[in-house]
Amino acid sequence: MTSSTIKTVTIDKADIPNGGMKSFKQDDDSIILVTRDDDMFYVFDGKCPHAGADLGDGVRCGNRVVCPWHHGTFDSTDGTLLEPVAADSLTQYEFTDNGDSLSINTSKTIDHSTINDKLGDTHTVIVGGGAAGFMTAHRLRKLGYGGKITIISEDDKAPYDRTLLSKAFMSGDADEEKLMLGGSDWAENHNINLQLKTTVSEVMPNENALIVKKDSGDNETIRPDFLVVATGAEPIIPPIEGAQQNGVYTLRSMDDAKAIKAASVDKRVVIVGTGFIGMEVASALAKAGRVASITVIGRESRVMSHIISESVSDALINRHQDRGVTFVLNASVDQINGDDKGVSGVTLASGDRIDADMIILGTGVSPRTEIIDVDNDPDGVQVDSRLQLRNGVYALGDIAKAEGKMGRLRVEHWRVASQHGLVAAGTILDDDDTYSLKERIPFFWTMQCDKSMRYSGHAATTDHSILQGDLQQFNYIEFYFDDEDEDTRASAASGVGHDKEMAAFGELLRRGHAPTRAQINAGFDIIDQAHALSR
Repeated sequence: MTSSTIKTVTIDKADIPNGGMKSFKQDDDSIILVTRDDDMFYVFDGKCPHAGADLGDGVRCGNRVVCPWHHGTFDSTDGTLLEPVAADSLTQYEFTDNGDSLSINTSKTIDHSTINDKLGDTHTVIVGGGAAGFMTAHRLRKLGYGGKITIISEDDKAPYDRTLLSKAFMSGDADEEKLMLGGSDWAENHNINLQLKTTVSEVMPNENALIVKKDSGDNETIRPDFLVVATGAEPIIPPIEGAQQNGVYTLRSMDDAKAIKAASVDKRVVIVGTGFIGMEVASALAKAGRVASITVIGRESRVMSHIISESVSDALINRHQDRGVTFVLNASVDQINGDDKGVSGVTLASGDRIDADMIILGTGVSPRTEIIDVDNDPDGVQVDSRLQLRNGVYALGDIAKAEGKMGRLRVEHWRVASQHGLVAAGTILDDDDTYSLKERIPFFWTMQCDKSMRYSGHAATTDHSILQGDLQQFNYIEFYFDDEDEDTRASAASGVGHDKEMAAFGELLRRGHAPTRAQINAGFDIIDQAHALSR
C-alpha cells in the first residue's frame, strides 16, 4: 500500500481476501476498510462510528462486518447499519480500479443520504429518552421519515449514554459532553421535538393515546399515528430498614452519577449488590482513586453469578481485591445504620457491622410499566418480534418482553434497547422481515478493572460451561451450555481479550451455527467458521 497524496491511497487488490476484508491504517490515524466479493470491492471509513474501533480487527460473516468492541454491524457492500450500538452507517468512499490496485480518494464519498419524505403527514410520539427512544427517533430520520417526531422525557437532559455512567463517567475518564447521544444539538439537527422534564401520566394502547401532565396542572391527551413507549426501568430499593435515609444512593441517571461522584470523595463506600452495575461502580470508583475504601456486599458466594462461572467470578474478585476492593459474600444487609445527618454503616443478618459513610444500592431494576393501561406479564409488556403491542403502538427497551431469536425475553441491556429502537423505526416505515428481533441476539459489555468483558447470547445457567484462556491474566473466553450433552450447542459466551472470537461467536449463534460442546472440546475454530460463511 502506498500513499500518493494526502487524500489518495493506493491498495493492491491481492491484499484483500475474497469474501473477506482488510483495514489499512493511515499516518493521520484514519483507517480505510476494504471488503471484497470476487471482483467487487467496497471501500469505507474503517473506524466504527460508535467508539472508533478498527473494523478490520472484527469479523466479516456473510454480508456483515462486525465491530470487535461492541458488535455494531454494517453491510459489507454499502456500509448500512445493521446492528447497534453504533447509530450511523459507515462512510463509503469512491475509488478508481487500476486493474491490480485501487486508488481511493477519501475526500470523495458516496452519498447514501435519504430524503425525509416518507409518511410526512404523520406524528410519532416516543415516551422515554433512553437508548430505545433515541434510536427510534434517530433511525426514523435516517430511513427517511418525514413526519413529526416528539420525544417526551422526564429527564432534564437530552438523550445520553447511560452505559458510561458506571464506567468512564464515574471513573473520571469521560465528561458529560461525551455522553450526549448524537451531540448536544442532536434533536435540533434532526427536527425532533424534545420535551424534557415532562411527565406522561397514562398510556392507552387501545386508543393509540397518551395523557401528558402540563405545568398548569391540566392534562393534555395526544393521539399520535405511532406511539412508542420506552419508559425504561427504575432501581429497586430493597425492604431494608434505613434504605430511605440520607447517604443511600442508586444509580440510574446522570444526576445520580454526579451525586455519587461528589459524595464519595474520601468516604468509606459500601456497595450492596454484585451484579454488573455494582461491580462496575466498584471498578470505576477504585480507578478514580478518590474514595477512602470500597466494600462490596453480596448475597451469593460469587459475583455476577447469572453471567459468569465460579472460576471467572473468582478471577474477577481477585482483580478487584488487587485494586483495594473488599468483598463480603454470602451476606445480606439487615439494616442501614445512621441518623438525620447520614449513614454510619450497615448491619448484616449475621449481626456483623460494617462502617460506611455512604451506601450505593446495586440491587437491580424493575420495568416502569405502571402508566401503561394493558394487562401485562409481571416481568414486562408482552410484544411481538417487531415490538408491537397494538397496531401502531410499540413497547421497547427495558419494559419489553419480546419474541426473539432466543425466545421471549426481557433484557435490561443498552445494546438490546438500541436494537429495539432500530426495529421499531424500521417497522414503522417498512414491513420487511429484517425489521424484527427474529435474527438478533442479546449482547452487552461491562468494564471491570480496565478490562472490557463482552457477553453474547442468553444462558439459563453458567453451570455447564467450557473455559479457555488464562484467568490469572484475566484473558479468557467461556462458552455456556444448557446441559452436559456433547451435541448441545452453546447458548451464550463471555470473554475478555478475545474480541474477534466473541464477534464470531455472536454471528454463529445468530445464524444457528453456535458450536456444540463436542466441537469446542475438539478445538473448533469459531473465527474460521464465521469467515467460511462469507464464502
